[in-house]
Amino acid sequence: MKRCMFIDDSSVIRKVAKRILGGSDMLVIEAASGFDAVEMCTADMPDIIVVDGALPDMQAEEVIRRIRAMERIQPQILISLVEVDVASIMRAKRAGAQGYLLKPFNRPQLLECFRTLRIAA
Repeated sequence: MKRCMFIDDSSVIRKVAKRILGGSDMLVIEAASGFDAVEMCTADMPDIIVVDGALPDMQAEEVIRRIRAMERIQPQILISLVEVDVASIMRAKRAGAQGYLLKPFNRPQLLECFRTLRIAA
């Protein structure tokens, strides 16, 4: 079973993602802050991580760098943004993200995004 972590300070975004992706082949883990997410990844690294681009406690790029610095299985990482911001996307990619996801998202958008990463959702 694949494990996906959604890091977002919005409980609504986390719950929508969990409702869309959660099922027999995907376990969705929630983190409300960058610090919580890094701590959770230290204990048990998920396969996929979606990081909010506007976390209140830590820059998304810093979260990505800290996760990439861990000597474990390297997850697929996406940054989640409310609009296409090329500078933010490029900073996230330089930090180690594979791509981005626009929010608010719906079921078809989220599933298609995961398909493009070749992740069974």
